[in-house]
Amino acid sequence: MNKLLLPFIVTILLACNNTSIGGRHDSVTVIRKDTTTESFDTTTMNILSETEKVEGWQLLFNGKDLNGWHLYQHKTGGAWAVDSGMLHCKGDKDFKANRADLTSDSTYENFELFLEWKIAPQGNSGIIYLASEEYHAAYESGPEYQLIDDNNFPEKLEEWQKTGCNYAMSAPLVNATRPAGVWNHARIVVFHGHVEHWLNGQKTADYVIGSKEWKAEKEKGKWKDAKGYGGTKNGFIDLQDHGSEIWFKNIKIKRLS
Repeated sequence: MNKLLLPFIVTILLACNNTSIGGRHDSVTVIRKDTTTESFDTTTMNILSETEKVEGWQLLFNGKDLNGWHLYQHKTGGAWAVDSGMLHCKGDKDFKANRADLTSDSTYENFELFLEWKIAPQGNSGIIYLASEEYHAAYESGPEYQLIDDNNFPEKLEEWQKTGCNYAMSAPLVNATRPAGVWNHARIVVFHGHVEHWLNGQKTADYVIGSKEWKAEKEKGKWKDAKGYGGTKNGFIDLQDHGSEIWFKNIKIKRLS
């Protein structure tokens, strides 16, 4: 084969391959790998760079107060506070009346969410998205990105309860969690029903809301009787208060179209 033609042939084959992958519904990833460690300056807290602003990112937490957030269903409680630029859930397991999830004021349909988090030993929490406030709890409507101390939680964990999973629906694709007390970075992409979870640069969940596989998991699992689960198309971001201490920072979101 003529050596001059080889580079052109390779280029054409690669282009065709990329087009094929991008056209499949189960691979419509907006960003095909987690580039958070490359694109985000995680050493500067709660500030958007000029590049991020141009790309359409918005801060969900300003590092100073709870502006842009409210307690789920506008309940009262004092479990959430801002501490040294971090959003802190104090974790009062005994005083349930003081507990409530923290819910975004705005709703989101297609989006990319990035945040950093660390959890106390034996802790349990989650990021719930596409949530409605019509139900007793946010998890009755919105899927949950699980946050938990996999290594030291006092009860036996099922695989579908571990960090980064689509909670109570499927086990994480890989174990990418860091120990309790160490910062992790999480990323959630929702694009026309296709959802991906990323944890510390690795994909931990990939599913399509309403697909045959999704319906089968729902019908046999914890949400089989939750009529509203997965039904909200444009919902809130909800940070779960499960009675454990957890910290968040650098919470950023970008709407997708």
